[in-house]
Amino acid sequence: MVTAEHLVDVHAHFVTPHYVEAAEAAGLLRPDGMRGYPDWSPAQHLELMDSTGIRTSVLSLSSPGTHFGDDRAARALTREVNEFAADVVRDRPGRFGHFASVPLPDVDGALTESAYALDVLGAHGLAVETNAAGAYLGDARFEPLWQELGRRGAVVFVHPTSPPCHEQVALGRPRPMLEFLFDSTRAASDLVLSGVLLRHPRIQWIFTHGGGTLPLLADRMELFRTVFGFGSADGPTVQEQLRSLWFDMAGSPFPHQIPALIRSFGDDRLLYGSDYCWTPAAGTLAQVASVDAAPQPEVGTWRALTTRNAARLLPWTAEE
Repeated sequence: MVTAEHLVDVHAHFVTPHYVEAAEAAGLLRPDGMRGYPDWSPAQHLELMDSTGIRTSVLSLSSPGTHFGDDRAARALTREVNEFAADVVRDRPGRFGHFASVPLPDVDGALTESAYALDVLGAHGLAVETNAAGAYLGDARFEPLWQELGRRGAVVFVHPTSPPCHEQVALGRPRPMLEFLFDSTRAASDLVLSGVLLRHPRIQWIFTHGGGTLPLLADRMELFRTVFGFGSADGPTVQEQLRSLWFDMAGSPFPHQIPALIRSFGDDRLLYGSDYCWTPAAGTLAQVASVDAAPQPEVGTWRALTTRNAARLLPWTAEE
């Protein structure tokens, strides 16, 4: 282990052979413009964790999720991958957690699967994508799901995916490079301007990659909310609402992105994220090295700060 200070990784992924087969059978041979799907196994993941000081990784499926156009097939695939992940967590307690998938835009299926995942499988939260078949998180059809998750005070991990019309805007380049960050910003703005954050304050939302471009655009969103009348002019500002979100630092957090995020929203909801296995092991090692080499916070280290924050959000991750 490289350091005595551990990390809790809230942004870690897995795949299964059958999941990859199902996605490719649906025509998703180059998911989000990437060259293909990564390999993954618990043993490989634990080896990486031990080499970087990651004590716990919370597993989730990345984009393209589990819904490829057919509700029935999506429900079956979602159940399969959730049960697989639950077995991984059960076999290695304390090392892995799980944010369960739901088959949005199938709201009835998502309600059924969220109850099963949380109550039967013991998932530690749910994972949704920034949009589901072009419907963003503030869409009225999703309101029953947010009502239920708000009642539970659930953790909801929001992972970016390709936006509608990505064929035109991505210019043939991998969507995770730019479009994922823009889509995270779009999804968060939709939660604010649709009033979802205010209606369901008990949901604990995690946004990835340092909040995308939110640190740069929050002031502009507030301008349009107040001066131009998009959204209610009453109540908390856009900035105040965004400070209720949690943010992970997956991607390229230093030297620029995390300092900008903290200037905008503070550091009390900053979490560590690796994005492994979609980010290869070498990339994860380099990212952890950049976190350790960056100027550290005034008190402690980025490792200590993010791990302490994770224990507040996910108490089961606290070291006994």
